[in-house]
Amino acid sequence: MFHPGRTIRAVLPPLVAALALTALPAQSAQAAATLTNGGFETDGTGTATPGGWSEYGDTGASYTEAGGHSGGYRLSHWSAGAYKVETYQYLSGLADGSYTLTAWVRSSGGQKAAYLALKNCGGAEQRTELPVSASGWIRIVTPVKVTGNQCTISVNSDANAGNWINVDDLSFTPGTSGLSVKGADISSLAKSEASGGVYRTASGTTGDAVTILRNAGMNYARLKVWVNPADGYNNKTRVLAMAKRVKAAGMKLLVDFHYSDTWADPGAQTKPAAWAGHSYSQLKTDVYQHTYDVLNALKAQGTTADMVQVGNEINGGMLWSEGSTDNWTQLAGLLNSGYNAVKAVNPSTLVALHLAKGGDLSGTRWWFDNAVANGVRFDAIGLSYYGYWHGPLSDFQTTLDDAASRYGKPVFVAETAYPFRLDSDDALTNQIDTTGELVSGYPASVAGQTAWMNTVANIVEAVPNGRGLGVFYWEATWTAVTGNGWDPADASSGNGWENQALFGYDDRALASMSWFSLR
Repeated sequence: MFHPGRTIRAVLPPLVAALALTALPAQSAQAAATLTNGGFETDGTGTATPGGWSEYGDTGASYTEAGGHSGGYRLSHWSAGAYKVETYQYLSGLADGSYTLTAWVRSSGGQKAAYLALKNCGGAEQRTELPVSASGWIRIVTPVKVTGNQCTISVNSDANAGNWINVDDLSFTPGTSGLSVKGADISSLAKSEASGGVYRTASGTTGDAVTILRNAGMNYARLKVWVNPADGYNNKTRVLAMAKRVKAAGMKLLVDFHYSDTWADPGAQTKPAAWAGHSYSQLKTDVYQHTYDVLNALKAQGTTADMVQVGNEINGGMLWSEGSTDNWTQLAGLLNSGYNAVKAVNPSTLVALHLAKGGDLSGTRWWFDNAVANGVRFDAIGLSYYGYWHGPLSDFQTTLDDAASRYGKPVFVAETAYPFRLDSDDALTNQIDTTGELVSGYPASVAGQTAWMNTVANIVEAVPNGRGLGVFYWEATWTAVTGNGWDPADASSGNGWENQALFGYDDRALASMSWFSLR
């Protein structure tokens, strides 16, 4: 790799070089149109100020050391005491336009702030907070529009004693990034409202939850469909009504078919009662007719679905036992029946297939390799990724990136969430209710919930070749309301998820909704 900084140093006599570096403002010392020493390999280890870079603040806390992401060395920030430091590089002579900073990072967490920034680029400063990952490296991106032919690349820490970050393999290249989907599942909303649920703005004004979410930046709603649920919610009629509100708010619509009368997930894929005795051949027709019926009715009322999930968390298949992964030929037939129905209603509606366990690389490969081998048709891949169940962030990134490249499809997070507190707002114990269950570095607080969502969104944004579509939060509106518990057949059942909604126990919109407008 060519290092302009090294060449300049070699050509200038040492004294002149020293004068040049001290007499001039630091930022113009080695200003160039390309990033210098982005891999921190130039100087080897123990260098206080890496070649090509400048430092500000507690400069002793910024240095290179062995243990790079790809090469031998990395940039680290660390000190035994509290510290604030910035490692930066000023670029000039840039052609105006869109650029993306890519970096591989790790962080202990615990800092007041640890982030990469692009500033003095002509517009607002662009930041990406470092994800907390003490072992696996994570790739993050930060997009910017350069309008004044210059930009400063900045690595920042405002840290407590012993906090550390590692940064390596930075590149600053033409191109942009961002998420087209900033969504949430709001399937709980209609029943919540009917049971007396109230939603408020952050300042306490009672309002429409759909509008409050839209105003926070949400642009895509996910609604599940059950065939004939015991409580009469999340069926075709209810989905049609909520779809009108979603589209009236200017959002797009994802319709999530469970092909069941109740929850479908890796542990349960129970056929709807009406289909219970049906043969495989009849089930293929059932899937087609049900899918077509709901989607055509949506289209007829002017609320065409933008994306459809054929099945929900179908790691083990769907419509058990006929559609189990024990019989891929039959599962493929059922999935393609759903796909064909979607396209018959509207060819431009995206068809997604959805698995849980977003950090399971081998399981995701096994499933989609089988799907492809059996001729299953799909347009996008959705993964559920809950950090307290599905492995570290680095495994999630590996799995997501691999799915995008191996199958050449856009990918998205169909479900993720994080708690903003641990105690319950009703009689049912929450699914995540102890600190030991949390992801290290992400507390159960509004700040922790916000950081988690920003981290997940950043990882999706970093999927190569622009294949990261975005993220759906699960479940934004499922606050604790008597009568709106988890079991559609039991009105007295409670909610084990209210500490992971995006509205607080006072019914007010949480500040964590800010993730919708991250970029």
